[in-house]
Formats: sequence, C-alpha cells, structure tokens
Amino acid sequence: MPLAQKHESRHEIDQLEDDWRNAFLRSDTKAMDGLLADDYIGITANGTIENKDQALAKLRSGGRHITSLTISERKVRFYEKTAVVISLAEVQGTNAEGGDLSGSYRYMRVYIRDEQGEWKIVSFEASRIREPGPRHKNNFHK
Repeated sequence: MPLAQKHESRHEIDQLEDDWRNAFLRSDTKAMDGLLADDYIGITANGTIENKDQALAKLRSGGRHITSLTISERKVRFYEKTAVVISLAEVQGTNAEGGDLSGSYRYMRVYIRDEQGEWKIVSFEASRIREPGPRHKNNFHK
C-alpha cells in the first residue's frame, strides 16, 4: 500500500475506532449497525460467540452499564483491503446481573474494505487481562 494511501486509511480506521467506542458507550445501535458487516462475528471476553444481530440485541437491551472506556496502545496493520486493530481498553462498568466488568482488556478488531470502498468490522475478540497471582493447583496429578 502506498504511504499516502496507508496514512489516509489509518486516519479512517482511527475515526471508525472512535465511532465504535462512542456507539458502544451510548448503546447507539443505529451507529453500531453501520459499523458492523452483515457477516460480523465476535468473541466476547467470556468466550461466547455472537453474530451481528446478537451483538445489536445485546447493545439494545442495556444489559451493560459502561461508565468509562479508555483505549490505549492502538496498533493498526494493513493487509491490502484488511485492517487489523489491536488495543488495550480500560473499562469501568457492570452487567445486568450486577457483575463487575471493570478491568483491563486486550482486543482485536478486523476491518474489511467492502465493494463500496467502506471499512466494515467483520470480527472482534476481547480478552480480559488477569492480574498475576498464585496459580490454582492442578488436581489432575495426585
């Protein structure tokens, strides 16, 4: 990818990442619908898989109350019509059951430039960063 095109694409992806953050914080399903590809697939921090309809329904339900979402360490790599974003997210919030969602998460989001030339999110995966501590004993070897 030529440098000028890469710079422009990086600017577009940075803006889309900000748009995603704002849509997520505001539970803006209309904005999120425009960001996600029809064949979107996500893997949540607890390991569940969700498609676009499920992701939008979850956002619409208001089951999460996120009070703060700070993104840092954003790295973007381009592979022709694909962009891969890896970032660190600091989250403050709770889920519908009152469980604490606060903590640090690493995520990877994959964008594809569609036939109309627009970037769409096709994949997302989040992993919660656990604090180092004592490991649980493996009970398989007694």
